Amino acid sequence: MTYERLATASTALAARIAGAGRVAVWATPTPATVVAVVAALRAGVPAVPLNPRTGTRELAHIVADSEPTVVLAGAGDALPPVLEALERIDVDTAGEGARPTLPEPSPESPALIVYTSGTTGPPKGAVLPRRAIAASLDALEDAWQWTGDDVLVHALPLFHVHGLILGVLGPLRRGGSVRHLGRFSTDGVARELSSGGTMLFGVPTMYHRLAEALSGPGAGELAKALAGARLLVSGSAALPVHDHERIARATGRRVIERYGMTETLMNTGVRADGEPRPGTVGAPLRDVELRLVEEDGTVLADDGTGPDAIGEIQVRGPNLFTGYLNRPDATAAAFTDDGWFRTGDMATRDADGYVRIVGRKATDLIKSGGYKIGAGEIENALLDHPGVREAAVTGEPDPDLGERIVAWVVPADPAAPPSGDELADHVAAQLSPHKRPRTVRYLEALPRNDLGKIMKRSLHA
Repeated sequence: MTYERLATASTALAARIAGAGRVAVWATPTPATVVAVVAALRAGVPAVPLNPRTGTRELAHIVADSEPTVVLAGAGDALPPVLEALERIDVDTAGEGARPTLPEPSPESPALIVYTSGTTGPPKGAVLPRRAIAASLDALEDAWQWTGDDVLVHALPLFHVHGLILGVLGPLRRGGSVRHLGRFSTDGVARELSSGGTMLFGVPTMYHRLAEALSGPGAGELAKALAGARLLVSGSAALPVHDHERIARATGRRVIERYGMTETLMNTGVRADGEPRPGTVGAPLRDVELRLVEEDGTVLADDGTGPDAIGEIQVRGPNLFTGYLNRPDATAAAFTDDGWFRTGDMATRDADGYVRIVGRKATDLIKSGGYKIGAGEIENALLDHPGVREAAVTGEPDPDLGERIVAWVVPADPAAPPSGDELADHVAAQLSPHKRPRTVRYLEALPRNDLGKIMKRSLHA
């Protein structure tokens, strides 16, 4: 789809939905979704992207909470009954007709309402103003030297920040190109990067599959394609160090990481001209303030806190959302009195400002034997063991230690898994004895959401 065609199709649709209040977008990975979202932006109407795989109960909650008056969908899309009460407009991507002139909405006006994953209750709608999207994308332009000459390749879902804002609105804001694979495949990545792609965006699951493919048949073509890309960027969850290393060995290129949330968009990132340091998500982006805060409110020094000084990440800047839709209580609880957003993510900070995330405050910070321990570093150590394919680490109540470290392991060979003692010794040798898992549980696969994040709350269930 050319820019001219997109402009014509989106402007025609924008004229139809102007004044609609809010519009829902059935966000399939298709051109119809792109036209629908761009049309909503042009009309100044907040768009609510809907995940087509969302269950009935959750979808009903989102629709009732956001109260859209219209649903935009592809002509052939079958919509669930919960959307039947809404007016449906089928998106025409042909790009025909006149282009009415539309005024530019104010920077503070809502652009998108993106619903969080709802790990601690029903999903909340994060209201993202135009100002936040512009600020975040322009900060990435600065960090990644992103230009209109770049051709972005990805296969991310278009109902979330990563795939929609970074993966579609990012190239559009720069005047560049995007090639969406529709569905992720290593062959698709190799094909598009080999034929002009300059950047690849993915989640750790995708990079894990690329790392696996780099040791299989046809690895040479894939390695050459990845080596030829200007930037390989991973986000939405931590990329395990062993996958970093496998890709680097095969291609001579390092994957870089960035850190963001639905509510904050992008906070940090490894710069294109910076050091790609596995296990870190880089330094704060332009105009983003970031601090680490201990449980008692003590702000840790930002000139290097050491590997064991863990604090919650709090951020301020133009990249932040304006609040949760219909949830003033949740919005108030998310911010400090002086305007810092509490991310709930725990991290350490290197002397040069690089941030190392150790996990979520609720699920990944383990207090064992008087120590604060981040699950992430133990997971990386476990993944370095040849007998481990996947690993997750959580804490469980322990009468002696307060919490004991539990490892959830998918063995490389289910018929001959490494023993718990072997894994505990492996971790103790790599890290410290107090960080070894006290319990090891074996699974066939780890539960993950659409973005590849491990759903740790599901493990204990």
